[in-house]
This record gives sequence, C-alpha cells and structure tokens, in this order.
Amino acid sequence: MREQKDIERTMSVYGDTVWRVCSLYFRGRADAQDMFQVTFLKYSLHEQGFNSEEHRKAWLIRVATNICKDSLKAMYRKNQPLDESVAESAVDESVLSSLAHMEIIDALRSLDDNIRESAYLFLYEGYTAPEIAEMLGAPVNTVYSWIARGKEQLREVLS
Repeated sequence: MREQKDIERTMSVYGDTVWRVCSLYFRGRADAQDMFQVTFLKYSLHEQGFNSEEHRKAWLIRVATNICKDSLKAMYRKNQPLDESVAESAVDESVLSSLAHMEIIDALRSLDDNIRESAYLFLYEGYTAPEIAEMLGAPVNTVYSWIARGKEQLREVLS
C-alpha cells in the first residue's frame, strides 16, 4: 500500500481531473463520488511505480474510465436505471462552474465511448492524438478521426 502522503499529494494534484472523468459518465454526484473513491482506492493499492507524472496522470484517467464503464455495464445488466431523478442529481458547482460548461459536459456524455474519451482527453486534458492513441491502445489516425468526429458532433449538439 502507498504512503498516506503520496496518496494525499496525488489526490490534490489529480483529484479534479479524476472527478471530471467520473462526472462525464455519471450525472448523479453520488455515483461520480463513488467512482472517484474507487479510483483512488485502486491507486493506494497499486504498488508499481510510475515513469513520470504524466504516466501517473494517464494511469489515473484510464483507471477512472474503466471503473466508470464497468459500473455502467453492471447497472445495465441489472436493468437498473442509470439516473432515477435528473432533478435530484446535483452537479458539483466548484468543478462545473457555469451552465454553459454543464451543457458541454451533457453534450460529451451523448457521444460514443471512444469519441467521448478522445475528445475529452484532447479538449480538456490537453493530450495529443499520439498520446491518446497510446492510452487507448488505438491507431493514431483512428484517434485523429475520433477527435474530429467528436468536435463535429459537439458542434451539432451545442448549436
């Protein structure tokens, strides 16, 4: 298990990023918080080192994404609705500070998985297509296509 100082430092540095990833998948704040906590629990139990801070950040994003997808699959298999009450779901105002930002997040949620992940990593996290390709295990040109489709679909949804 990792030392407490390492976990706290990583949470303070990358907590917002992990929170945004979890919020992309879940409208309900409680579900996103659960996925956030599971991500950092996995981090605390992950004993292997990281090559760099970018590697650590990419690992956290990948783990958060996989945890969220797995949770959604489990919910779907149980035939449970993903969001019982949109009116009751609260959005963390410190992370999503404006109505326009929430509209963009909702638009991102409407995209297919690979397109959503690529667009998010490119637009919000500032990764390049080759970096995203490495993270997702996809060809670089495919990632370029996903980013272009994501931008186009976002324009359509937001206009």
